[in-house]
Amino acid sequence: MKILKIEFQNINSLRGEHQIDFTCSPFTESSLFAITGPTGSGKSTLLDVISLALFNQVPRLGKISRSEILNKGAILTRNQKEAYAKVTYECKHGIFSSQWSISTNRNEKLREYEMEISSLEDASILDLKKSDVPGKNEDLIGLNYNQFIKSVVLAQGDFAQFLRAKKDERGELLEKITGTGIYRKLGIKAFEKFRASNADIKEQLLNIKRIEEELLSPENQENFIKDFQEKNSFCEPLVKEVKLKEEQLKLKNEILSQTSAVDKTQLQLNQASQTLKSFDTLKGLQLSQHEKLISVSEDLRNWKTWSTETSSLDKELELLQKKKEKNIEDLSTQLTNIQNFTKKTLSSTEVASGLEQFSTQIGAILEERTKKGSEWKNLQQLLRVELKEVEFVISDKPEEDLQKLNRLKQSSTQIIEDLKSKLKDFQLIDLIKERATLRKSLEETREAKNFKLELQQYLSSHADKLKEKAKLHSIAKDLPNKIALLNNQFLAETKNLQILELQKDNLLMRAQLEDYRNKLIDNDPCPLCGAQHHPYAKHLPKDNDQLQKQIDEAKSSLMAFTKELATSNSELNLATSRLKVLDAEIHELEEKIESKKELFTATFSNYKIDEKVDWNTKITFFEEQLEYLEAYEKELINFQKIESGFPILKAMQEILNEGNKLKQQLSKLYTGTNIHADCRELENKWIQLNQQKEHLTEVFKVTEAKRLDFKAKLEELKPHLLKELLEKGFSSIPEAIAALLSDRIFNDLRTERDSLRTEIASATTTLKVISTQLEQLKNRDVAATSELLQQELNEKQQQLSLIQEECKELDRVLKNHEDSLLKLQSIKLNIAEKEKKTKRWTLLNELIGDATGKKFNDFAQDLTLSQLLHLANIRLKDLTDRYLIDKPAANEDDGLVSIDQHMGGQRRSVKTLSGGETFILSLSLALALSDLASKNVEINSLFIDEGFGTLDPETLDQTLDTLERLQAESSKTIGIISHVDSLKERIATQIKLTRNGQGYSSLEVVG
Repeated sequence: MKILKIEFQNINSLRGEHQIDFTCSPFTESSLFAITGPTGSGKSTLLDVISLALFNQVPRLGKISRSEILNKGAILTRNQKEAYAKVTYECKHGIFSSQWSISTNRNEKLREYEMEISSLEDASILDLKKSDVPGKNEDLIGLNYNQFIKSVVLAQGDFAQFLRAKKDERGELLEKITGTGIYRKLGIKAFEKFRASNADIKEQLLNIKRIEEELLSPENQENFIKDFQEKNSFCEPLVKEVKLKEEQLKLKNEILSQTSAVDKTQLQLNQASQTLKSFDTLKGLQLSQHEKLISVSEDLRNWKTWSTETSSLDKELELLQKKKEKNIEDLSTQLTNIQNFTKKTLSSTEVASGLEQFSTQIGAILEERTKKGSEWKNLQQLLRVELKEVEFVISDKPEEDLQKLNRLKQSSTQIIEDLKSKLKDFQLIDLIKERATLRKSLEETREAKNFKLELQQYLSSHADKLKEKAKLHSIAKDLPNKIALLNNQFLAETKNLQILELQKDNLLMRAQLEDYRNKLIDNDPCPLCGAQHHPYAKHLPKDNDQLQKQIDEAKSSLMAFTKELATSNSELNLATSRLKVLDAEIHELEEKIESKKELFTATFSNYKIDEKVDWNTKITFFEEQLEYLEAYEKELINFQKIESGFPILKAMQEILNEGNKLKQQLSKLYTGTNIHADCRELENKWIQLNQQKEHLTEVFKVTEAKRLDFKAKLEELKPHLLKELLEKGFSSIPEAIAALLSDRIFNDLRTERDSLRTEIASATTTLKVISTQLEQLKNRDVAATSELLQQELNEKQQQLSLIQEECKELDRVLKNHEDSLLKLQSIKLNIAEKEKKTKRWTLLNELIGDATGKKFNDFAQDLTLSQLLHLANIRLKDLTDRYLIDKPAANEDDGLVSIDQHMGGQRRSVKTLSGGETFILSLSLALALSDLASKNVEINSLFIDEGFGTLDPETLDQTLDTLERLQAESSKTIGIISHVDSLKERIATQIKLTRNGQGYSSLEVVG
């Protein structure tokens, strides 16, 4: 995977659109480049652009969304409305472009982000949702987000800490760097699975122990069974005896019950016979009398009904006569009311026409009054419209409104005269023209003011740049002498260091003979020279600590000269570069100033370029005159409105007078609120009374005819009915009617008599049957009394109950024992089954499980560390042939170990290494991690973060040589992020970032 191009707009401090094309010059000449700039200028932003465009994530913030941008103020440059990040990359699937973008809507609200991938080979956009874009990039590149930032962006700080960490800390750092925390989670999961699966087995084993403690011993079980069988054999004869006693007692109770039933039935029979005698005495005559009249009952009921109807009709005729008299009286009263209402004398036939004429007369007056009211409201609305712009409150009194309007007219006239005096220099005939002229002068003055201010800014900026140019000239003039002096000092100090180090090497060579000198013995020949006298064997030379101190001071001084020389060279380059920029900027400003002056003269003919004008006073004057003119125009319109109100108020006054006359005329004729409703009510009541009169006459005739018809029927029925009644023993019709019962009463009496007779017959039969049954029961009875039988029964039941309770308890104990045996067998089978299932978890826990996951994590991290160190040593050979990195032995410090091959494979803790040596080892680890994280994916773009400041010049050169060789051999594009000035000088191709005074940064590619 190789990054070909980076494009972005308004990301963090980098405002505007920017593009870095790695397929063009200078990157095609040298793929090793530096990303330089002060802290906060946006060096890391370039890395954010890459990860944002591919995965919608940045290392410092994680996943990016609209809410993240709003809450944290990240990604989108402040005060900007849109941003995008786009990366074009090449992989084994082809060349693709991945873009992330965000923007605001027309209401200045931030929209959600968008993402897309396009194939540059066929210029097509892949059909994907934005949430699927990071996953598609992962498939195309072959790396997920975590692998990508570990393979492409190499941070030295983590590995410097990793080198010196103890074993436990190193495991945590390695887990963090490589993202292999899954092994710790697996170890914890294995332990939790083992613990969960065995918790149930432990509980079941406790249950087994508890059940075994409750089981009967074989001896106790045998005794319980024997005791149960013995007691159970006593129960059967006792049950038979109890049953016999219960039957004898039951027979005794049945005899008592049957005797009671015989007595009760005899009593019922006697009571029924007595009740029948009473019925015959009290109601028998009434029932027999009615039975005689059954044949003539229909005629008697007709006679009774017709007589009742005749009496009722007589009363109804009397009431109808009274209603007819009341109707005549009401008609006379209603006619009088109508005459009083219409103020006219009317006959009964003239009522309808008289009411209609009166309603028409009053309606005409009311319509005229309504018309006047509408005219009043229309004029009032017209007046309100005319005086809308005038501060005038309209009342219902036109006279008072006319006075108020006169006062407003006088006030408006005075205001107009005052404004005329202030506008005496203007022709007030054509106000529109005068206003336009005045506004034009005002706008021209404002524009001229702004133009002069802008010109003044250019002049001020021009002066500032001239001052800066003079200052930089002085710096550029002095720096070459300073650099030359520093170069001489640097060479002298270098030569001094070489001499000191040569002296140190000589001393080291002499020190190697110390082991031999210590072993020399007087009179024994020296194995080197053969001498038998050894004066230096006793007086060894002392270590020269002062020489090492001088070497350290020389190195420190040399480093200081190097830094100062690099700083001076950088200042000279910056000053020279800035002078060129300033010359261009000054020239550009001078052209702008000249152009502005010419444009001012051409545009503003009323003003001169060198003229001193009090712009604010002039603008204020024009604004005041424009306000007076607008006020005058407004007051003229106000005056015209007031004038238009006078004729309207006069017309309203006339309408008010006419309305008052109509009101007086109406009050004499009618004081109601609805003339038509009142007339209709009077007429309806008159009609109702006449209709009532006709109805009463008709009803009276019909009722009289009915009464005569009933009377004729009675006369016709009387002779025949009276003859039959005399034959049955009744002297008159009323007597027979009185003896006649209703059907309900007759049926009730007959039913009551029949029921009594049936009850007597039933009781007689029942008494005979139960008396016979009683005799049979007495023949089966025993001589013993009920009390003696009950006492014997209680004794036998108590004896039986005690034996049964003992049997139940014995049976319960035996059944519980059997149930416990079955439960115990079931639990053991269950445990065996679970132990088969949990065997793998037990084995897995023994291998990798523990509560913190440390066991498996340490094992996995040890393998990962071995692989990482193997890859790191391969990379380290390219950087130096002196060191290898190894894991510590059991007797060594927890930190990693460096093997110094120049010192015969001596093992040293990495904590004893210098800063430069630590950086070399850290860089090899970072490159190894890139190899490890990318697996089988070829990575052709690397970005190496800070860390070069710890290197001495020689090691820095060696490191850069290695990176250049790595770049040349692998065709990788390698970017180095650093502040080191000498590194900037060594690497020609640079992406320079600079900050301006407003907090924004600019980007420039040089090479």
